[in-house]
Amino acid sequence: MTVLVFTLLVWLGSAIAGFLGALTGLGGGVVIVPLLTLVFGVDIRYAIGASLVSVIATSSGAAAAYVREGYTNIRIGMFLEIATTLGALVGAFLAARVSTGVIGIIFGLMLIYSAYVSARPQPEITLSEKPDAWGEKLRMNGSYPSLKGEQPYQVYRVPAGFGLMFGAGTLSGLLGIGSGAMKVLAMDQIMKIPFKVSTTTSNFMIGVTAAASAGVYLKRGFIEPGLAMPVMLGVLAGSMLGAKILVRTRTKVLRVIFALVIVAMGIEMIFNALTGRL
Repeated sequence: MTVLVFTLLVWLGSAIAGFLGALTGLGGGVVIVPLLTLVFGVDIRYAIGASLVSVIATSSGAAAAYVREGYTNIRIGMFLEIATTLGALVGAFLAARVSTGVIGIIFGLMLIYSAYVSARPQPEITLSEKPDAWGEKLRMNGSYPSLKGEQPYQVYRVPAGFGLMFGAGTLSGLLGIGSGAMKVLAMDQIMKIPFKVSTTTSNFMIGVTAAASAGVYLKRGFIEPGLAMPVMLGVLAGSMLGAKILVRTRTKVLRVIFALVIVAMGIEMIFNALTGRL
């Protein structure tokens, strides 16, 4: 395979990953790393480095559109980024001290869990419960546009969501993903934020979390420009397209298909890690 063909294939795969990541709020990293390691035979640490760069591009491409459409809650994102950034630094520190096999197993399990979060039905959100005191103090409650007009929502259990965000940031730094599954879980299930707001705010946060750990990977030489550039450009193009489609369509079927794909990738990643192929 020539360098040109390799670059074009990486760009195409990255564009698909960015598109799916923007639609689901999970980030393209859950597809990029297994794509590079399992399909193209890239060392997992370099794949993680390229993925971190692409995750920053995903956030830059999709988040701007989401903010413009009025879905992203910037106050929630900025507050929770404190926890994810600290966690990302811890994860990047651990990455150099954990074997590639262990990282592969953790990544595979994270893929399977991400599929579960992506595919399961989303619960109905009501305003019957008393909102969290922290949410009111920080003015996190808001509204988002829908076919029925502006829909108000309240934020619950802010401290619990903040703690889970630290874990999401640690996984981001360790695995080179946006850890959108845990971010969406924290906001959607724990803090009871509507799904579209959770998804868009997750994309808004992903770039800051990845930037914190990308610097560590760059210093250690795990970011190869020739690999990171086509990945970044592909994910950026795909995420911008996905952002435009998300605000206009339901993504239930796509989320199920995406879940099946990453479950298969997760199983293969774990198998390769256990058999010493990573």
